[in-house]
Amino acid sequence: MMMSFIRVVAPLARAVHRQTPIIVNVHRFASGGPPSLSALQIKKRKRKPLEDEGKKLMPGHYYMNAIPTAEEYDLQALKSALLKQDLYKPTFVDEDGASEPEVLHATAKYEVGSEPRDIFFFREGSLVVWNMNEIESQALLTFMKPFELRSLTEDVAVQETESLTYSYSEHKKSSLIDGNLVLWNGGENLVLEKFTVSNAVALSVKLGSWESALEKYIDSIEYVTEDLKAGRAIKLSQSEVLRKTGELFALRHLINLRSDLLDTPDFYWDREHLEPLYLRMISHLSINRRTRVMNERLSHCLELVELLSAKLSDRHHVRLEWMIIVLIMVEVAFEFLHYYDRIFGNELETPSTQED
Repeated sequence: MMMSFIRVVAPLARAVHRQTPIIVNVHRFASGGPPSLSALQIKKRKRKPLEDEGKKLMPGHYYMNAIPTAEEYDLQALKSALLKQDLYKPTFVDEDGASEPEVLHATAKYEVGSEPRDIFFFREGSLVVWNMNEIESQALLTFMKPFELRSLTEDVAVQETESLTYSYSEHKKSSLIDGNLVLWNGGENLVLEKFTVSNAVALSVKLGSWESALEKYIDSIEYVTEDLKAGRAIKLSQSEVLRKTGELFALRHLINLRSDLLDTPDFYWDREHLEPLYLRMISHLSINRRTRVMNERLSHCLELVELLSAKLSDRHHVRLEWMIIVLIMVEVAFEFLHYYDRIFGNELETPSTQED
C-alpha cells in the first residue's frame, strides 16, 4: 500500500507550482434540476465561485482545504496506520482537560518545495489540509476511509468543502484580509495558529454537513405540509412521526451539546493570543448566524412533528372512542335481547301451561 501511495504522490514535484484546490472536481457531483421552493428550505451560505478558486496562485500563496467526510474518525487507529505508512509524522494536539484526544496533527516527512504540508484530523469527522495538492489529497482521502465511522456521501463532502488561500507576512500578528489568511512567518506558534484556523474552518464544514442533513429532512416532510395546507389526510403513521422526532432531537443534540458552535472552546482560555484569530475566523464563516438559523429551523420542524403527533393522537383517541361506543351499543343490544326474551318468552310459555 505504501508503494502505491508513493506512486500516486510522485507527480507532486512537478505539480506543486500549479496547485489547485480539492474541490475543482465538484462539477462531477453537481446535481441537476430546479431548486426546491419549500418554505422550510435552508438558504445556504454563498461560496466563492469555482472559477475564482481555480485560478493560478500568486507566488508565496497556498491553499488550505477543509473537508467533512464522516460523522466521526477513529483517531487512535488512524495514528497507528499513519505511523506504519511512514509518510507523515502524526501527533495529537494537546487540549487541556480533554478525556481523549480530539485532534490529530500530521506533517509530511518528504518535502515538495519550501512550504510544509500539514493535516489536522478532527474526531468529529472533518480534516483540514494545508498546502496539499489535489492528487495527494485524494490519495489521503482514500487511505483514511477505513477509519471513518458513518461516512458522509461523496456529494455532501464535495459540496461542503471550504477552501481558503493563505500567505505569510513579517507582521507579528496573523490576520484575515478580504477572505485571505495572512500568517506571521516568524512566529513560534505557527502550528498552533494553523490549528486555530483549522478548528474554525472544520467547525464550519461540519455545520455545513448538518445543514445538508436538515435540508434532506425538510425535503422528506415537505409533502406533509402540502397535505396539511390542502386539508388532506396525514399519510404518516405514529411510529414514523416518532422516528422523525428522534431524527430532529439527534441533530439538535449534535449541534448544541456535542460541538463548540455555541461557545469558544476551552483550548483558547489559556491561549489568549490565539482566541482573536479563532473569533475572526468564526465571524468570517458566519458560524454564529448559521447556528442560530439552524436552531430556529429545527424548532420550526419540531413544532410541525409535534403538531402531526398531536393530530395522529387525536385520531387514535377518536378511533378508541368509536370502538367504545360500538362496544356499548353491542352490550345494549344484548341486554335488549335478554329483556325481550324474558318478557315475550314468558308470555309464550303461559298459554301452554294453562292448557295443561
